[in-house]
Formats: sequence, C-alpha cells, structure tokens
Amino acid sequence: MPIQILMPALSPTMSEGNLARWLKKEGDTVKAGDVLAEIETDKATMEFEATDEGTLGKILVPGGTQGVAVNTPIGLLLEEGEDASALAAVTPAPVAAATQTPAVPIAPTPAPTPAPAPAAVAAQAPTAGARIFASPLAKRIAKDAGLDLKAVAGSGPHGRIIRADVDRAIAGGVASPAAAVPLAAPAAKPAPVPVPEVGPAYTEVPLSSMRKVIARRLSEAKQTVPHFYLTVDCQLDKLLTLRTDLNGRSDSYKLSVNDFVIRAVALALRKVPAANASFTETAIRMYTDVDVSVAVATPNGLITPIIKHADHKGLAAISGEMKELAVKARDGKLKPEEFQGGGFTISNLGMYGVKEFAAIINPPQGCILAVGAGERRPVVKDGALAIATVMSCTLSVDHRVVDGAIGAEFLAAFKKLIEEPLTMLL
Repeated sequence: MPIQILMPALSPTMSEGNLARWLKKEGDTVKAGDVLAEIETDKATMEFEATDEGTLGKILVPGGTQGVAVNTPIGLLLEEGEDASALAAVTPAPVAAATQTPAVPIAPTPAPTPAPAPAAVAAQAPTAGARIFASPLAKRIAKDAGLDLKAVAGSGPHGRIIRADVDRAIAGGVASPAAAVPLAAPAAKPAPVPVPEVGPAYTEVPLSSMRKVIARRLSEAKQTVPHFYLTVDCQLDKLLTLRTDLNGRSDSYKLSVNDFVIRAVALALRKVPAANASFTETAIRMYTDVDVSVAVATPNGLITPIIKHADHKGLAAISGEMKELAVKARDGKLKPEEFQGGGFTISNLGMYGVKEFAAIINPPQGCILAVGAGERRPVVKDGALAIATVMSCTLSVDHRVVDGAIGAEFLAAFKKLIEEPLTMLL
C-alpha cells in the first residue's frame, strides 16, 4: 500500500501552511532525509524531509498551493516492489475543497414545486411609484452613497429597508439577497443601477500564514495581557566612544548600538532574574537561561530570532550571531529552535529615527523592551545645563508576572550598564 505523505506541522502554532514548491518530481527515488518540498509555515519557509524510502508515485497537492491543512495528504510514496497500479488503491481526502467546484450528478427533472404562500415569499425591492419604507439611518447612508432605494430590497419588518440592506447594496450590487424570489416573473429585467465606489482606491494583499498568526497573537496579547509601561532615558556618549574605539581595533567585527543593548539586557536579567519570567495558568515560570529574542522586520512581518545564553557571550559574538540570524530571518530560513522560545524580547526602532514607543508583549514572555533612537538633548550635569546623546527605552510588562518594583529594578540595572559600558566587558 503506498505511503501517504502528509502536510507536516513544522511549528507549534501551525494549523495550515503553503506548499511553496516540490523539490522532487513524480517518479523520483526518495531516501529518508531527502528534502521533498519547501513549506511556508506561519513563521518561515522550511524544508520538508522524507522519513521513508521509495518512489514519489503521485503529487496530490501542486507547488504554490496555499492554505493546506496540517495532516492533509499531499503526495503518495510507492514502497519498494510497488508500481503505479498500487496508486489506484489509495483514495486520499480531497484537497482545497474551498477552491473546487464539486460535480453535480444529472438527475431526472423533479416535479414542479408549488408556489409558496404569500406569507413565505421573500421581500423584494419596491416597484416604481410605491412608497419606500426605510429607516432614517438607511435613507441617510443611501443618500450619501448616491444609492436609489427603489432598487434595494428590505429585510426588516414588513419589507422595511434597514442599514444592513443598504450596506449590502453598496458593497456588492443593488439587489439584496432577500430579493431572490420574485412574486411574479417581470415583463423585462431592469438594468442594474451602478453603485459608486465609496472611499479611496485600494489594492488587497492576501494574508500570509505568518501575518495571520501575528495578527491573532498580538490581538490576544493586547486583550488578555495586563500591560504597564516604564520608561528610562540613557545617556549614550560613553557607549558611542567605546564602540568607535572597539570597531577601530579589528576588521573581524562591526559592533552596533543594538549589540550593546542585547548585552546590557542579558546582564541586567542576570542581576534581576525575576524579570526573566513568564505566566502560566498554574505558576510563574522563572527561566534559568538568559535567552534574548530580538525583533527583526521581514517582508511578511516581525519574527524574533533568539540569542541563546546571551549573558555568557561577548559583544563580538553577539554581533556576529545577530547578523547571521537577521539574514536568515529575512530569507525565511530560520530553524524552529532559532525563533521559538526566549524569555525576554528587544524591539529596536532607533535606526528608523523613532524617539520613543511602547511595544506589545510577545506571549508567553513577561517583558519586552522598546528601544528608541539616540539623539542630542539638553541634560543637567553637575547642576549645569549640558548636551548629551540620550536614548529612551520603554519596558512593557505583564503585571501578572512582573511587578512595578521589579521592572524598575531591571531598568536601573540596564541604564547603569548602558551609561558605564566598560562594565559590560568585565
């Protein structure tokens, strides 16, 4: 019996994926570990490896198909000794039923159905000259849209036109679904009344699997996680001087301000471990490893690759690893273990000139640090006015996990490290 190749679940949040392309064709020999296809998950494009050996007998789902549910058969693998005739014995479940039109069997013409009683007849659009019954709101919306209410069928009590009828007419045409059954065949079909477009011109971009998951998770986070926010200003002048000095000493690395931020966050979490935690329904989970997620923008949305054990890595190691992960993130080549997990997230928009912002927590983590741009600002030093490069950072906190005092203690440790960057080298 041929082996069914099923759509895999390549991440915990994946319920469906896009079959980007097949890397094997029908008739090709397949060995365990061979890459069969590329699958677009809710996070990245990943390679799907074969677990069995044989010959790819039939491709059930072609490359480029979107929205394939997990565990749906996408191909058939012939085992050793089987030939193509064995494929007839397998009847996998149909795929992409929503995009297919099922065949309708031809049957004898049924006996005529008696006409419905008048009380059961659906509402229809009012005839010419008849009084139009419509709610004041429906009349106003129709007037603003330039819609003739004579062509709109009412679904309210006694055929009254309500707002929903007008909205349907504006969005999809004049005739309402309620006018599907006429009382009698009209002598001539009236020409449809054109409905003007309301609002500016637009194009629609279909949602990717990744964008759908981002939308769902961020909506859940903002609605269910009790956020509060703490902001601190950090002076960067010593850090910028040290960065220039270190970058001038070697061509093997190029440190960024973000590399210093990652290092400072990692060391601050080691000093204040209570901020390295997440909420569960039964307990607060305190992480023993300092794994820092860093938000990276990709064409499909944000993804958060992880610098693992960041507190044990120096600035050069963090810089090199972050650059490598960012490239893989933008190319959709991150492995699940490279973006799943992490105990704390950094989101840095300083390179875009954003002065200050508040980020949405990345569940199940308890905190996310939003980093703004360093800019020249007036400050008071030793009782006198001076100019310094200042960076505003806002900590978004899940109040179920981290209290205000803990958040403030973490930010104090972070600020001290940023303003005295030599301590990060110890």
